Order: sequence, then structure tokens, then C-alpha cells
Amino acid sequence: MARAPFQLAGHTIQPGQRSQIDVPVARLYTHTPLHITVEVVHGRKEGPVILVCGGIHGDEINSVEIVRRLLRSKAINSLRGTLIAVPVVNVFGFLQQTRYLPDRRDLNRCFPGSENGSLGGRIAALFREEIVDQATHIIDLHTGAIHRTNLPQIRAQLSPGSETERMADAFGAPVILNAELREGSLRHYAQNRGIPVLTYEAGEALRFDEWAIAPGVRGVLRVMRRLNMLTGEQRRRSPAPAELANGSSWARAPIDGILRPRTRLGARVAKGEVLGKVADPFGNQEEEVISMADGIVIGMSRLPLANEGEALYHIARFDEIEEAETAMESFHSSLTPPPDALY
Repeated sequence: MARAPFQLAGHTIQPGQRSQIDVPVARLYTHTPLHITVEVVHGRKEGPVILVCGGIHGDEINSVEIVRRLLRSKAINSLRGTLIAVPVVNVFGFLQQTRYLPDRRDLNRCFPGSENGSLGGRIAALFREEIVDQATHIIDLHTGAIHRTNLPQIRAQLSPGSETERMADAFGAPVILNAELREGSLRHYAQNRGIPVLTYEAGEALRFDEWAIAPGVRGVLRVMRRLNMLTGEQRRRSPAPAELANGSSWARAPIDGILRPRTRLGARVAKGEVLGKVADPFGNQEEEVISMADGIVIGMSRLPLANEGEALYHIARFDEIEEAETAMESFHSSLTPPPDALY
């Protein structure tokens, strides 16, 4: 029996067809219409419906590039199931090169939204009704905030043997954080509806980080293979098993001043180790930034200017720190980009 067409936002996509759809979202002051543009790849054979989206925070452009490369991958030409790809969800923020919406709301705190609510609530409701609710699986792509960078990592609410855990293991990021759901986030909404969802965090806002983008593309394709959406064998060797962090914490600036870092992203650190020093511009006062736990640096500030109490180093804790360090080394050794990565 022939597979049924796929319906999205009033459009019909036939089996074996790819289609770009502009979903009207709002207008600028100039009366210029804005759209969330979606590309749907509807395979000829039955399978999951996976949503891969970027740019919920408008300045997180690594995510946009990951979606672009995914759509250019030859692997999806013989897709089973359906791929819904959205490079930019927060079109307002993307235009203004900012994380937020014009009213300073965070779109990823507005779900499930409301058709009669704030701008963020209305966009969240539209995205949820027209796109999110069509999916059986979701991968939500992010980076660190402005002036912060993240080691490639998966954040998900995990339970043993769950579909979410299966997806997280398949992705191939060096670190998995069993992260609590944040109310108002896409992950909170989807997980509570029974849709398995991963959040991929890697790199820095307003920057292209190749070491974050290329593993992101490969990770999405690995998940799709695990879901039996793609045919053929994986050409690259499988990554080392990801290490599950049992918690994380931030090392913060002890005083106001200028940070001189002493460690790097992905480094193993020990409790009590000096991660950097903060001093005033004259050097009259200087204090050390101390690690409060053994672990791996999975996020850090890129801006040397720090206020007292500001988060500077994000350290993940592991039961087996040696295995986590091995996972980091394996990840760094696998960072040769694919031949078409820069096209």
C-alpha cells in the first residue's frame, strides 16, 4: 500500500518529495512579512518523523549551519520516515543577531505558548501547533550564550532503556548531561508529551566553530541511523562511548576584574585546582578561581572581563573520571571535518 502524504502547515508533501514551506509568523514594523522556513523530506517508506531545529536562540548560528549541512547530506536521499528541518526558529533574534525576541523574552522559555499571549508565546504556540506536534522525535540544536563556549554535549532527561537514552548514546558527543527539564523550554514541552528529545550544545554564539558543527551533523545522522531512517553503513568509525555526568557546577569570579585563564575547554581538572586568576586593571588585588570538584571543563567564558559571582567555568563531574578523559581524547582525535564541510 502506498504511503500517505505528509501534511504540514496546510501543505501536502508526497512520498519521495522534498518541499520548503514558509510558515507565516509575524510582520516587521515595515509591514514586511516574516516566516519560519521549514524543509520537509518525506521518504517513500514508513518511519519516524524527526524534527531537527536550530536558532531557537537567534544568535546561536552553529545550529543553523548544522541543519544546512544535514539537508545537503547524500545520506538523506533514501530516507525512511520524514525529516522536518528548521534552520532558524527565532527569526526575529536571527535578524538582530541576538538570543532574544524584540520584547527581550527567551523563546525557549515560552512553550507551549498561547495564541493570545506575548510575542514569544504566540511564536511558541505557532511553532508547536504547526511543526513540533507533527514529530515523533526531536533534536534541538544550541550553542553557548554570548561570550561563552560549550564543549559538544548532549542534555536530556534520561531513564534506563528509554528512547531518549538510545538517541543520546547514538549521537556520539563526548559528554551526556542528565539534565532536569526547564519549564517553558521546547524540551520540557516535548518530553512531557512523550516525544523523546535531545538538546545538543556546542560552541559559541555568533561564531562558526567547526569542531562543534561537524560532530553535530554526524551526531544527527547517527541518531537517524539508530532510528532506522537511513540505509547504508556509517563510513566513519564509531565514536568512543559517551560518558554520563553525574552532575555539574560553575566556578565563579571571586572579585570584579580581568580574568587570566589557566585551563581550556575539555580539560580534566582537580578539586582545588587553580583555573584562572582575576585581577583589577592595576594588579592591586588578585584572586584565584578555584575548581570545587574533580571533573571536565564543559563550558567556559570567552570574555576576560568578569563581575564578582559571574560564572566562568562549567565543570561536569563523573563517577569514572579516567573514562571521561579518554572520551575527550577520542573526541578531539576525531575532529577531522568531512571533505565537503566548508562548502
